[in-house]
Amino acid sequence: MEAVHIVQGTAVPLDRSDVDTDQIIPSDWLKRVERTGFDKGLFAEWRDDPTFVMNQDEYLGANILVGGPNFGTGSSREHAVWAIQQYGFAAVVSSRFGPIFRNNCTKNGLVAVEVTQEVGDQLMAAIQADPTLELTIDVERRTLEAPALDLEVEFELSDSVQHRFLNGLDDIGLTMQEDASIGAFEASRPAFKPTTR
Repeated sequence: MEAVHIVQGTAVPLDRSDVDTDQIIPSDWLKRVERTGFDKGLFAEWRDDPTFVMNQDEYLGANILVGGPNFGTGSSREHAVWAIQQYGFAAVVSSRFGPIFRNNCTKNGLVAVEVTQEVGDQLMAAIQADPTLELTIDVERRTLEAPALDLEVEFELSDSVQHRFLNGLDDIGLTMQEDASIGAFEASRPAFKPTTR
């Protein structure tokens, strides 16, 4: 995965609460054998409606998704995160995330920024009023800023998750950091035991 230090840009205001992973990427999209093309399935059923927010020209090119409370509930499908990223979003902001969805974000390099309900409502209204509103998410400082609103808030991000983002490390990358230790352990194992090499 790629390192993430700062996400800066405009946002799509998805003013819906309790958005589950089946709404993010409907189950009929899970039959794909490749890990590509999920952007076409992102909110597929909602996007059939021409008035849906992502179909509005003023939000084209936005790279941050601002959702309502309880975003990403439901099943553990990693495809939901892939679809959001492949569409072009680098971060999702909400006042509450489904824990499995948030964990999948961490493992795939999608920044999940949890804010208070008050800040979430403020951002939603401001983006709806001005689609050009710029947001800056700073992973190193653990802050979300909207300078035009004179808004700067901190968000929770554990040291280990911050390390993943700043260094572009998925689970495999984290494991490979221990390659020398793994090699030394395997070299010291009795020959009759199985090895990883």
